[in-house]
Amino acid sequence: MFLANIGYHTSMFPLVTPPLGLMALAAHLRSRLPVEPVIVNQRLENCATEEVVRRAVAFGADAVGFSVFTTSAYLLPELARLTREALPKALILVGGPHASSAKAAVMDEADVDVVVPGEGELATEAVLKTFMEGTRDFSGIGGVIWRDSSGEVMVNSGPLPQVEELDSLPMPAYDLIDLPAYWRVQSIAPIFRRRYASLITSRGCPYQCIWCHRIFGKSIRMHSPERIVEEIAHLSKTYGINDFEFLDDNFNFIPKRVLDFSALTGSRGLKLRLAFPTGIRADLLTNDVIDALVQAGMYQCSFALETASPRLQKYTCKNMNLEKLMAAGERTAAKHVYTNIFCMLGFPTETEEELGQTISAAAASPFHTASFYTVTPFPGTALYDLVERENPGKLKGLRYDDMDFSGMRVNLTDLPDETLFYYQRLALRRFYMNPRRIARLVRSHPQPWMLPAYVPIFLYRATKGMLPGFRRSASGNPSC
Repeated sequence: MFLANIGYHTSMFPLVTPPLGLMALAAHLRSRLPVEPVIVNQRLENCATEEVVRRAVAFGADAVGFSVFTTSAYLLPELARLTREALPKALILVGGPHASSAKAAVMDEADVDVVVPGEGELATEAVLKTFMEGTRDFSGIGGVIWRDSSGEVMVNSGPLPQVEELDSLPMPAYDLIDLPAYWRVQSIAPIFRRRYASLITSRGCPYQCIWCHRIFGKSIRMHSPERIVEEIAHLSKTYGINDFEFLDDNFNFIPKRVLDFSALTGSRGLKLRLAFPTGIRADLLTNDVIDALVQAGMYQCSFALETASPRLQKYTCKNMNLEKLMAAGERTAAKHVYTNIFCMLGFPTETEEELGQTISAAAASPFHTASFYTVTPFPGTALYDLVERENPGKLKGLRYDDMDFSGMRVNLTDLPDETLFYYQRLALRRFYMNPRRIARLVRSHPQPWMLPAYVPIFLYRATKGMLPGFRRSASGNPSC
């Protein structure tokens, strides 16, 4: 089984992380089937699509699986075409966030055999079992999308099978990647060049935020504290590391799990450095939970404000308690944790006053850094459906190719483009051009000597990155 994570990274959008989804899938498949998977991360290597296919051919792949984000989906048609030409008998599968959002539309985009729109382990196992039995009739696998012998696209009824007990899964296949290669690039946590590993310890989220894909469903499933500590101890022994980055949607949903996890790290004598760049629900961070995470070794944490407008908090179903978020941020920063806040600008119906509310709240907050993203509707989300229903013209010409959320050229508000993009640039200037914040940032950043490396990105996003004339060149490099 040849598995590839598709996409590129650039100097302006540099984030790269181990492909944990493919690593979990590979570990599961080889524990259940007579297969020896291999993993290629195009986003890490920035290799050409031809090189990805060449490696699949060299591997002698009978089955090829592509994991794709919507921002990288423009690469899929050529990848599928080249793979089909080079390996005409191979089964071609697509999974990942793009498969989960676009679903059957993936079949219109590219010549692939099977789309797995959601959690991959059990469905992919069933697909490969069927394929190994000499047939391509996947009608008995709930939720998958496939082509029958006549080329007709079939969408199977029923839910995609998912793993209910996460502790039953083997550890992700870290042995199939070159982990030290990731230490030389920018991870999701805003910290350069460190020896670390990434973890996902839960799946699913019970909240209803309208921009979310819900790849893993509405209910939340979690690894036990014992399993998390076991995985950390294994990676620490194998790679000689003590720095771990948690990429959960909601690591602290069950406070007792956090407290138990912290107690276990202490009883095992583990001296850790823990980063939470995505996975904290701020209004669930009680003082006890914050103290436990700090005791366990938390040194970086991001908080998702999104909007400071109470109306938009309800409209978007985020329903964050803003007072609790700010209080949690204050206490966390006071514990000498390097903190970041996520904001989203440009919701449907958002007014200038509400844009100003979010910017003012961020500028007055205790956080060391802030990220201001453009609200972007992705297919398969409630936000996309809302825009398609109420203002479909906003979707015309919307492209996701090779972009991050801060550089998206979309305006879902009723305000002129110039107004929205002015506020986006203003947000960065108001937040960062504050001598006191700069001093706190230099004092608290885990790697203050690396801060000059962020200056080009800041200047790009605070000036050119959101101007109406912004576009990407054919090579994928930023241009104006």
